[in-house]
Formats: sequence, structure tokens, C-alpha cells
Amino acid sequence: MRKILQKATFSAILTVMAATVAGAEPHPADPTKGGVNGRIIRVTTLAKNGPGSLAEALAAKGPRIVVFEVGGVIDLGRDTLDITEPYLTVAGQTAPSPGITIVKGGIDLRTHDVVLSHIRVMTGADGQAKLSGWEADAFSTVAAHNVVVEHCSFLWALDENMSASGPRFSGNSVAEWRAGTSHDIVFRENLAAEGLANSSHPKGEHSKGSLIHDNATNITFYRNIWAHNVERSPLVKGGAQVAMINNVIYNPGHRAVHYNLMNLEWTGHDYVTGQITAVGNVMRGGNDTDPGLPFLMLGGDGDLQYFGKDNRAVDRHGNPLPQFGRYGETKARLIAAKSPLVDISRYSVLPSNDVETSVLQTAGARPWDRAPDDIRVMFFVAEGRGDIIDDEKQVGGYPHPVATFAPFVEADWNLDTMTPRSGRYPGQKAGAQEKLSTRDQQMRQP
Repeated sequence: MRKILQKATFSAILTVMAATVAGAEPHPADPTKGGVNGRIIRVTTLAKNGPGSLAEALAAKGPRIVVFEVGGVIDLGRDTLDITEPYLTVAGQTAPSPGITIVKGGIDLRTHDVVLSHIRVMTGADGQAKLSGWEADAFSTVAAHNVVVEHCSFLWALDENMSASGPRFSGNSVAEWRAGTSHDIVFRENLAAEGLANSSHPKGEHSKGSLIHDNATNITFYRNIWAHNVERSPLVKGGAQVAMINNVIYNPGHRAVHYNLMNLEWTGHDYVTGQITAVGNVMRGGNDTDPGLPFLMLGGDGDLQYFGKDNRAVDRHGNPLPQFGRYGETKARLIAAKSPLVDISRYSVLPSNDVETSVLQTAGARPWDRAPDDIRVMFFVAEGRGDIIDDEKQVGGYPHPVATFAPFVEADWNLDTMTPRSGRYPGQKAGAQEKLSTRDQQMRQP
């Protein structure tokens, strides 16, 4: 029986130093600047759609920067926000505290040249019966390209929390397949946690972190956290190309990183060798992790070319775990590369011993103004606690903050970087952020 974790019964502390606040600054390796130099569109309501809504801003045409004059929860009512118009920046960092949280749905990004920053998505089962068919991702690209997803928090998905997907075979050649699906996607400084296990997905157990679909290329994961997902942290499918740098994987269940080209999905097509470059990542077991779980597992029939360096895999007690293993009757070969398979020179790479402390300080939405559930998950990662869950109610359910309002003043922001000229973000807190029980609050009174 899974543990019930009540929000009011724990104390969680995350230190976020004001001098090192992680905002939304562009990275030199980013494949796009999104809507830079476009018009400003203000979101003024938390309504699902209509005038002043996020949905209306996403559907607008032309280069644009979406800013927020409202903070709180957008309830999608088991619907999906589709992003279909290119040259877009969504600047969640501009919202007044507590920022923007999307619940009871997810985001599908089906275009190009988009930057998505500082948004929380908490999908959840929303009372749907087990196996009933509600199977939303928290976030996925769909045949998209030139996309940056950074400093977002994705929780409680029914399928994957954070993925890059699209058609498997669009065209008649490998080059056309790759051009026709997601490519050139950067996931940077995100939290992908607590994918729901035995919930409403029609296939049954489906707590999944990230899926990189067949033939998706130039997909980069930099300084992300996957926590409490049974599998897919990430799953890389046939012919895909992925770089993983300084990520944290905590409490994976049956698999952490895995590669699988399935024969049944490639009938009539020649296999394409996949590629994974993994440098300076950390996998740490938790309450639900299979004993002896390897960092990387290989299944299916297709070969994988792999470069791995300084990847740390340990169980919940700090004992070493294997770097490599297999599952199923696989015919696939692991082809060791002598150097990175992609250019990672523009990324600052920490040694794996320093990764957890660093990434826990900065990953996720609005690290200067964290939501209670982000604090809970981050603290449990740091302390080696927490479990895979079946329903968001096990950890307190959907948030219900009071809506807040504040004008967006263009002169206060650098519109090229979407950073505040003052150096202080809306709702920025100094020092430690913590969620205290009533007793803890009483004990800390002077």
C-alpha cells in the first residue's frame, strides 16, 4: 500500500540564494530565441480560454512574448493546450507570486521556435477511474523543432511528464524521418516528477518520466530532475539521438535510462542506430527502486551507440549500482563511443559529485518562489524520501492559491533575455524556502 503523504505533516527546506537565482537567461546552446523582438501579449485572466487568457495568447500569430499580469491556477478541465503558432516566448517568470500553475490537463507543442519558461503543469487523475482512458502528458513536443523548455515543473502526468514525440516514419528516408518528427529540443533545469502509476491510463501502470520518440534527434537534457517515475527517465526509442548532461534521477522504479528499438514498430524499415551521450549524471535509488537497477538498460532489437562519462549510480544507501544492463530477449548491441556523439562544449559540465546540490537549488519553475509541491519533491529528493504514487490526492491534491494581480511594466524588464533589470523577480524570496507544519512554525517563534 502506497504511503499517504499529507502536506501539513512535513517540514521542507530548500536554500535558494538571491545572488544565484536561476532565471530564464538564454543559454549559448539554445536552438532558438523564441519570440524575441515580437509584440507583448498580456495574460490577464486565469480562465481556460477567452479574452486575456493564456490560450488566446498562444493562438495569436506572429512573433510574440507572452507575459502575465495574473498569478494562480489555470484549470483546463481535462483538456490540452495546443501551441501551433511559432516564434513564441512564454515568460512565466513575469507572473506575480505564486506564478502560473496549469492543472487537469497538459501542453502539446506542435510548432517551432518556442521558449517556454517558469510554468508549472500538474495534470493529475482528476477523479477519473483506473483504466478509464484519461492519458494526458504534462508536456510534449509533437513534430516540433527549435524549442527550449526551461525551468518548468511537470507533475502527475498520466502518460509522460516531459517528452519529445511525433510520427515515426514521415517520408521515405532517414533524413526525412528525422525532419518530420521532433528535433533540436532543449530541456533545461526542469522538474519531472510523480508520474501517476496505477491510474486512469488505459494500459494500466504508466508512471513515466520522458519519452524520446523514434528518430527524434538533437534532443538535450541539461540539469533536469526526474523523481518518482517507474520508468522512462528517459526512454530513448529507435534511431533517436539524445544528450544527457548533469541530470538527477531519483527513485526510478523498474528502469531509469533505457533504449529500445522495437521490431514490431519497425516492420518493413531498416533499423537505425540510436545515440546517447551521457556525462555527469546522477541516479540514486529510493523506496521504489528495483535492487541492482542499472543506470542504462538496453532492450529491443536495434543497436545503440553510447558515450558515457562520470555517471554516478547508487542505491538508497550510497552503494554502487551497475552502469549497464538488459531487459527482454534483446539482440541489440551496445557500441561504445570514445568521445561524445554530439558537441557539448557549450555546456558547463559539473563533476557528478557536485550535481545534486547544484541542480536541486535551481531546477524547476521559479526557484526563487517555489510552490509547496515543488518544495516537497525537492526536499524528499535531497533527503532520500518519497514514493511513486497512483493519485495526486496521496500528496494533498491540486493547489488552490488565491489569484493575484500586478501590472507588467516593460521598462522593468530586459526583453531580449526576459530578466528583470533590478535583478529581483516577482515574489523573490531571500535565503531558505520551507514548508512548515503548524508545530514547526510554533517551535521557530523567537
